[in-house]
Amino acid sequence: MAGLRISARLRLAYVSALFQQRISFIDKLPVGRPTTTITTSANLIQAGIGDKLSILVQSLTLVIAAYVVAFRYSWSLTLVSSSALVFLLLLLSITVPLFMKLQKKVDFANEKASSIAGEALGTMRTIVACGAEDRLGSRYAGWMAEARRRGLRISPVMGIHLSPLHFALYCNFALTFWFGIRQYSRGNVEDVGEVVIVIFSVLIVVSAVSSIASPIMAITKAIGASEAFFEVLDKPSPSSSGLREPEVSATKDIKLNNVTFSYPSRPSVKVLNNLSLRIPAGKITALVGPSGCGKSTIVGLLERWYQLDDVLEPLKISTAEQNSKNSDEDQSVAVDTIAPNAGFISLDTTNIIDLDLKWWRSQIGLVQQEPFCFNASIYQNVSYGLFGSKWENEDETIKRQLVKEACHEAFADEFIDRLPQGYDTLVGENGIKLSGGQRQRLAIARSIIKRPAILVLDEATSSIDVRGERIVQEALDRVSKNRTTITIAHRLSTIKKADKIILLKAGQAMEEGTHEELLSLEGLYYDLVMNQQLEMEGDPSSPERVEEDVSDPVLSKAISEKRAENDILEVGEESIKPKSLINSVGLFLWEQRRLSLLYLSIIVGAAGCGGRHKGISTRQPETNLFVAGFSVQSFIFAHLIQTFQLTGSELLNRADFWALMFFILAIAVFFFYFLLGFSSVSVSTHIATIYRQQYFEGIIHKPIPFFDKEENSTGALTARLSSDPTQLQELLGPYMAFPLISLFNIIGCIAISFAFGWKLTIVSVFSAYPILILAVFIRSRYELRFEKLNNAVFAESAQFATEAIGAFRTVTSLTLEDSINKRYSDLLQNQVRAAFLKARHGCLVFAAADSLDLGCMALCFWYGGQASGQFGSLTPNMAQASEAANRIISLRTSPGHDDSKAPGSVVELDGGAKIEFRSVSFKYPTRDLPVFKDLSFTVVGKLRSFPFSRGSIRDNVMLGVDPATVTDEEVYQACRDAEIHEFIQSLPDGYATDVGNRGLSLSGGQKQRISIARALLRNPQVLLLDEATSSLDSESEKLVQAAIERTAKGRTIVVVAHRLATVQNADVIFVFGELHTGRWGKRECTKGSGIVEYGDHRSLIRRQGVYFEMCKSQALDR
Repeated sequence: MAGLRISARLRLAYVSALFQQRISFIDKLPVGRPTTTITTSANLIQAGIGDKLSILVQSLTLVIAAYVVAFRYSWSLTLVSSSALVFLLLLLSITVPLFMKLQKKVDFANEKASSIAGEALGTMRTIVACGAEDRLGSRYAGWMAEARRRGLRISPVMGIHLSPLHFALYCNFALTFWFGIRQYSRGNVEDVGEVVIVIFSVLIVVSAVSSIASPIMAITKAIGASEAFFEVLDKPSPSSSGLREPEVSATKDIKLNNVTFSYPSRPSVKVLNNLSLRIPAGKITALVGPSGCGKSTIVGLLERWYQLDDVLEPLKISTAEQNSKNSDEDQSVAVDTIAPNAGFISLDTTNIIDLDLKWWRSQIGLVQQEPFCFNASIYQNVSYGLFGSKWENEDETIKRQLVKEACHEAFADEFIDRLPQGYDTLVGENGIKLSGGQRQRLAIARSIIKRPAILVLDEATSSIDVRGERIVQEALDRVSKNRTTITIAHRLSTIKKADKIILLKAGQAMEEGTHEELLSLEGLYYDLVMNQQLEMEGDPSSPERVEEDVSDPVLSKAISEKRAENDILEVGEESIKPKSLINSVGLFLWEQRRLSLLYLSIIVGAAGCGGRHKGISTRQPETNLFVAGFSVQSFIFAHLIQTFQLTGSELLNRADFWALMFFILAIAVFFFYFLLGFSSVSVSTHIATIYRQQYFEGIIHKPIPFFDKEENSTGALTARLSSDPTQLQELLGPYMAFPLISLFNIIGCIAISFAFGWKLTIVSVFSAYPILILAVFIRSRYELRFEKLNNAVFAESAQFATEAIGAFRTVTSLTLEDSINKRYSDLLQNQVRAAFLKARHGCLVFAAADSLDLGCMALCFWYGGQASGQFGSLTPNMAQASEAANRIISLRTSPGHDDSKAPGSVVELDGGAKIEFRSVSFKYPTRDLPVFKDLSFTVVGKLRSFPFSRGSIRDNVMLGVDPATVTDEEVYQACRDAEIHEFIQSLPDGYATDVGNRGLSLSGGQKQRISIARALLRNPQVLLLDEATSSLDSESEKLVQAAIERTAKGRTIVVVAHRLATVQNADVIFVFGELHTGRWGKRECTKGSGIVEYGDHRSLIRRQGVYFEMCKSQALDR
């Protein structure tokens, strides 16, 4: 319980400390590190300070007590007998640090693999769209191979650790008897009982010291694991206190004064360059300009995610990583520590750095370019905006009313009211169950619900359809009145009514004024407007190609078939029956039968080590390991005791002989323990890395609906991928040999027992063993249930923490840190309370199992029964490994995508591929309402979301493409077509520039252009651009559009867009709209989406229908 409580507090302290750090620190953390820290690292610490610590304390107590007894009877014999203790301490001082050093290198490789997994699992739709599963699997396999290579270096260390240790123990046994006999024969010891007492007292000391080895090893791992915790806990937290109301007021002008800023990840690239501007209070100020000009950077500075007085420091890296860097790299890091930031931002005359951080953020309502939704209900997501406001502690009824009003203003109630659960509908991880426009409307509602003094809209309507945009824009215009509003937009129709428009370029303000004033200048802003101009005149010569209420399944047919297939797959997955520990581990061992030589070595080593001394406790295997080969040892020991009946030279001769036999046994034990330690660690390393790789590959090849389930969120899967193979490795290490050693020990002991006294043996076997086996069975069942509960709850808390850390910007902008910490604390405390209730019953079971051991010994006074209790010490590891093994098997063997039947490429057709949808009805597995019903028309592939994985720009452009088949020039040409090549070349590292976690080093427009280059590089016959230019400025969009049109020959291109200027040159335009209300199953609901008009731009304009009205809404001259 102490280990559980402390690990829970560490997890909470870690998450709390993370949210107190600057965003620059969070951005540098590898994606998988926080998850690995609060799962695998926390579990290692829990193990190190749990039963292992109690064994350490118990062993040290025994050492003191045994020495007191031994010195009481014979100090000279005690000193001689303690010679092995010095050797053991010297051995541990060498092997433990060496083990720590090697383990850190293994942990570093595992962390790199976890980083790859964390990024991949968070962007599965992009991975699948690019067909990059195999490539990511190869990258992951590369780090697993490195982890295996480094892990195998621990094998000889384990052998060296175990073999000299037990060799010294047996030599000490021989020495003690030899010296004790001589002391007895010389009369220095009056009673033979004194010799026996000293011998056993010192042996207890030596065995206790040897039993310390395992706790020390576990504590060593815990110390290594704690490094990740203290890297965050020991880092100073920036001060967040300062001025607040009534000392200052948020209804004042905001000024940027000579601001120069560079991101910590790219200190040599100036994003803002001596920028000065004023944002008037109570007015609407719009920021426009090319991608990467610094618009979103200003938002980050206003939110104080980054501060102008920061000195950029590189993230502290692990020792293993430092060792892998050369001196040149170290020098380059040192250069980056000098920040070029300058200037300040003020609220009226007060520097915003002097403001109370939480108060300042509570005054800002922010809608980000890529809005984040928590895995909670719609009501909870919107109500999070109330934190830090005067309504934070209001009654639930009042909060719900405020949420409804905010959603109405944001035009979100339009879709919420049609959902079966309404405001209580769960949105899934990152709002996956909602469309982009729906997520954006929820984000707007969340930002305006607290009626902030400052409203920041970073592309707030970029994913909303034209009709919704008009309504939402009207709502935003209403809430912006008499409120300081900063609007960032590429769609210029949304900001033409702004009181002030500032055009940025290269980090400087180039033009500012109203829409009309800037147009009259005919400068940069005028060019942007012209690029977005819509032609509003119809061409009389265009054929009439308009039709109303036509059903349309373009994007649906492939998806609906895939979803139907996935429904079948999911049923198959759920029907997989869990295997027992023996079956699951046996399956792993059988599949890796190429390691049969190592298996044989383990069996031979276990047979040679087959036995346990009475030892200290049955709770820990190593505690009882100090006398190996007990079947032989007991025979020698019996003869040594008999020598005390002799006298004179015969006594000395027989004592010398049997002491020599103990020394020979020590040599044999040296060999067997080295073989056992080396082989068991080698097997566990091979199996753990192989199945960790298979685990990952099994996950990324699952169908997309698998990732839509709450239990399969990114955080939960990353935690399981990190912890489950580790649990398996813990069992299949030296622990795997303990049951074998016990088995051989039982057989040997029973055989010798029958030889010496068959009657007592029968009493022992038939009285002790059934009782011990029953006790072990009951304890094992309890441990299995407890570990299942433990894993489930910690998985839930890890999932929550991972999601919160991933949404760091959203959490801090909403001042949700305290709420996140409280909920995370509640989750952990619930687990601790549940564990405490379980532990009360478990202690009774454990005490009974332990006391039965002693009771049976008292009845039989024979050691053989002791070995059965050994299995009870393994039950915690067995319970954890059983759950982990079943999860690995279920994901690996459950049905996934079967790509073997899919053709290698699309059939070559003149003019591109043609895909037709006929009468498609479709709904998502995680939603009840239909998306399409009886939809029919022709459509194609997909490119939309642009999540990035950590790595260079080149790596991201080539995602899903075999590097061996693509030349540098082809990569450069794809980037030229996407209008991103010149920007990449301007970076200090060019195409080798690290984009950071999920591309955070790049602007939204830059990420979008790289995503377009990624799609063009694949040279697809079918290209679907789903809002692919929504984050681009007008000039870049026009150039990219021209590049796409140039490469359109022989390619089918489908463009999904809300910005209608991007589709006006399309050959045919399908206008989707909501169809009439009908029945879906037993529920009255909308029929879904369908085509209401189609034709080319001019014919649709001449028709003056739905499309015409949409164009009017976006026309900048109306």
